[in-house]
Amino acid sequence: MKIYKYKDLSKSKIEELCSRQIEDDKLVEERVAGIIETVKNDGDKALFDFAKAFDKVELEKLFLDAQDLKEIASTIPADAKKAIETAYQNIKTFHQSQLKTEDKVETMPGVVCWRESRAIEKVGLYIPGGTAVLPSTFLMLATPAIIAGCKEIVVCSPPQSDGKTNCYLAYCAVLLGIEKIYLIGGAQAIAAMAFGTETVPQVYKIFGPGNRYVTTAKTMVQNKVAIDMPAGPSEVLVIADETANPSFVAADLLAQAEHGTDSQAILVSTSKEILEKTLLEIENQIAILPRREIAAKAIENSYAILVENLTSAMDFSNEYAPEHLILATENFESLIPMIINAGSVFLGNLTPEGVGDYASGTNHTLPTSGFAKAYSGVSTDAFLKKITFQHLSSKGLKNIGNTVETLAAAEGLQAHKNAITIRRSWKSESLKTDDKK
Repeated sequence: MKIYKYKDLSKSKIEELCSRQIEDDKLVEERVAGIIETVKNDGDKALFDFAKAFDKVELEKLFLDAQDLKEIASTIPADAKKAIETAYQNIKTFHQSQLKTEDKVETMPGVVCWRESRAIEKVGLYIPGGTAVLPSTFLMLATPAIIAGCKEIVVCSPPQSDGKTNCYLAYCAVLLGIEKIYLIGGAQAIAAMAFGTETVPQVYKIFGPGNRYVTTAKTMVQNKVAIDMPAGPSEVLVIADETANPSFVAADLLAQAEHGTDSQAILVSTSKEILEKTLLEIENQIAILPRREIAAKAIENSYAILVENLTSAMDFSNEYAPEHLILATENFESLIPMIINAGSVFLGNLTPEGVGDYASGTNHTLPTSGFAKAYSGVSTDAFLKKITFQHLSSKGLKNIGNTVETLAAAEGLQAHKNAITIRRSWKSESLKTDDKK
């Protein structure tokens, strides 16, 4: 892990460190475009063919039904079952609290405006397979979708070598009341949910993380469906002062690094001693990790920055806009108002990023690659649309009418003006008729 001194960094160097640019891989784009086109044209046949080619499994059918899932879920270890249930309850509690009814607002006498939420009717959830089993992602995506009231929830996850899914995902499905898991992975799963096939329903919005093929596919289908957010390799930035515990900080950095070789684990410290001790701890801890080769490669591509004070640390963090931000300091309260760009924040020395990944209740599907400057993480709101309403009384029409007529005339839109004028004229005639009665 390379070490930089913040005071010596030029503006261009800071921008370079924060860029997270992956070299363009035209071959990935070409392959994904081909996969999408094949799924559009060949439907289910393409999905069976891709399962054989990419997942090395010949599927008899493209999904597991409720009975299949129940049987697989029955094999889950008792401790894992309990852990999933605890995580689910916390995630449900947190996301349930996000449902809000907004007040009606009278913007001027007789003019009332408000917003109401409506669930996105059909959503697609992508649950990665690959090098790690991710029941946590299933919980993080399906729980708010159910709370929001989505009518159709399509879940896709790559098949295992036996042509099924694992007991953890199956138990999540049973717990959540999801009756099908489609055994489809990669870019082909995104294409299937975006365009639909004979078996896979078309959805209106796609959620979920994935590898470069999945991410590229999500980007390419945005002219057809909405997606949750742009995604990239996972990342963490830890701000540590002299009150931090080097072994804790090292563990947090490695927890992120083991996600993948392209993950970033950034340390920003006000203390040279803490920084050096943390790097030694990384060496000690990484040696015993089952995924040490992956973590070591990620650490090699990461870096540490020595800053003069916490204000400088926050300046860099806001420029980097991390997916996960850990404030490894006893003074975290004073830093909270300074946080502008971050996906999810972990406060103090006893709050590791892993609690948000699994069970605290917050969502772990978060913006990466600097997109925390403009995007929020997945929430219940992500599965809702906001529809605005307005109602005018006769007083409201009278009060706002001239304003609309004037603006419509200024824009040369006579029909817009007439829609007001005809109502005002009708109202005047109506009043005259009433006077004669």
